Amino acid sequence: MSRCFHLPRKRLLPLIVAIATLITFPAAKLSAEEIRVLNWQGYGTDEAWSLEMFEEKSGITVVHDYFNSEQEMLTKLRTNPGTYDVVLINSAYTKAAAEEGLIQALDMSKLENAADLSPGMRDNEALNFNGGTYGAAWVWGLTSFAVDTADVDPIPDTIEALWDESYAGRIGWRDDAVESVMLAAIATGQDINNPQDMDAIKEKLRALKPQIRTFWSSENEWNQFMSSNEFDIATYWSGSASRSKNQFKLPVEFVIPNEGAIGWLDGLSIATDAPQQSAAYQFINWMIDPEFYVKWDTDVGAPASANAKALGQLDESAFNRSVLGDAEKVANVQFMGAIPDEQREAFLALWQETKTYLQQ
Repeated sequence: MSRCFHLPRKRLLPLIVAIATLITFPAAKLSAEEIRVLNWQGYGTDEAWSLEMFEEKSGITVVHDYFNSEQEMLTKLRTNPGTYDVVLINSAYTKAAAEEGLIQALDMSKLENAADLSPGMRDNEALNFNGGTYGAAWVWGLTSFAVDTADVDPIPDTIEALWDESYAGRIGWRDDAVESVMLAAIATGQDINNPQDMDAIKEKLRALKPQIRTFWSSENEWNQFMSSNEFDIATYWSGSASRSKNQFKLPVEFVIPNEGAIGWLDGLSIATDAPQQSAAYQFINWMIDPEFYVKWDTDVGAPASANAKALGQLDESAFNRSVLGDAEKVANVQFMGAIPDEQREAFLALWQETKTYLQQ
């Protein structure tokens, strides 16, 4: 048997308003506990154990979206306003993203762990400009090449290994204009940020024609190619090589050539229209926390942390402490600076023309 209760009009109206409010804003509580991060897949921020630890500490759930190139990252920020909170940006692209209004200046006082960042990384001019800091220095590393130790002996110590006819048809190369031009600049003895002889760079890249086995674009793709023995030597990143070796048990060794390597710095930024800015700061602070970094590098493999305190807690034999922490071994490293639009366009045009030739 049912009963029907009749509320007086005075009490009914507030109740209707309250119910309407709940219906209209059902996700208010949920959205306050969720942030969206844009990054490369498998690059630290999406480690399952880390996300579980962060959620336990903060109550915040982290959802990821991925990109396969810096250009794709910028496109996603442009075309999806209000979608992303935290974004991983290579420092060479930070200024361009800021000037386009895609990311905001950070309030570094909201990042407790920023106090332990190496001053050289924290204050890097590629992250700090126009009176603000647009990226929290996160990790840094090198780009050169890695070898399959099961097939390559002895391990080469020169960038010319990529052009060595002994490895004809056995070279993997990343399909990236900036990286390609800069590696060729190193091979031709030039400044990677201001190469003067672009003709020499073009000819050096064209000389790869008999060498190239395949092009790759992502770390996951690189690991698949290596595990199926698609190449003997391939351009790669230092932190990724560490993961390939530690996590996937591949016979990989990263090489810092005598001629030098490309140095890069990745920062964590907050999108201009980030819907959950407070939570975004909490997540970035966790990402630069030694507790996160030491486990990431030890269990999985990572680039070098920009947090000096975190590096100091690594085992003395760890690559990021024993090699990247050795000034003599990285003396010839050239760090990428901010790339002006016209220079990036010139690099892209040269690479597109060269890649077409290499694939013929």
